[in-house]
Amino acid sequence: MIRRLRARLAVRDAGVMTLSLAIVLPIVLTVVMLVVQAALWWYANQAAITAAREGVEAGRLRDAHADDGPNRARDFLDRVGELAKERSVVASGGPDTYQLTVSVQPLAVLPGFDRLSVTQTVSAPRERFTQQGAP
Repeated sequence: MIRRLRARLAVRDAGVMTLSLAIVLPIVLTVVMLVVQAALWWYANQAAITAAREGVEAGRLRDAHADDGPNRARDFLDRVGELAKERSVVASGGPDTYQLTVSVQPLAVLPGFDRLSVTQTVSAPRERFTQQGAP
């Protein structure tokens, strides 16, 4: 009698595991891919801020050429590669400050995320020599 009961229960449970995996697996894979996409966005954000810092350090020097900052930022982004594609590097600022804005596009692993962009702006005072005791 116990064998018959076990046999009946086994027949009713046939395919339940396959069905539950078919429902749960796409959800789990989507969550994993969203985590990967978030990590790629974070990496692009860090690449943009680092490129902007590198460019500001080169562009704020006393005898720096106008293209030194953007060129140094682009060199850094070239080393990063496809993980953070350069969209724009714009230098601005006045006589006392130097500002660099870097915009990059993170690598997209999910459809619809290829329109994301990350923009970072860094500014610093321009290097200048002053006489001792002058402000």
